[in-house]
Amino acid sequence: MPTPLTDTQIADTLKHLPGWSHQNDRLTRGYKFADFSEAMGFMVRVGLLAEQHNHHPELFNVYSTVKISLNTHDADGKVTHKDVDLASAIQKLGE
Repeated sequence: MPTPLTDTQIADTLKHLPGWSHQNDRLTRGYKFADFSEAMGFMVRVGLLAEQHNHHPELFNVYSTVKISLNTHDADGKVTHKDVDLASAIQKLGE
């Protein structure tokens, strides 16, 4: 079972993940795109990354916005290195 990160570890991690925040035991981030097509393309790329990492986020889409939430179910819904690793990979997609 993955080990949950401490609040201090999460805060240190967020310094390297601009736009991400820690809320309700989740790493979260919103993205805004020009239109629905760009937003959906991004979601598909996130889905492919999730499969590569064998770790799956919650994705929410309304027209040109995408909201992502990450936590680890195997760690009682807390944030672990699995979430940080996937958030880092997603961050690179959004740049």
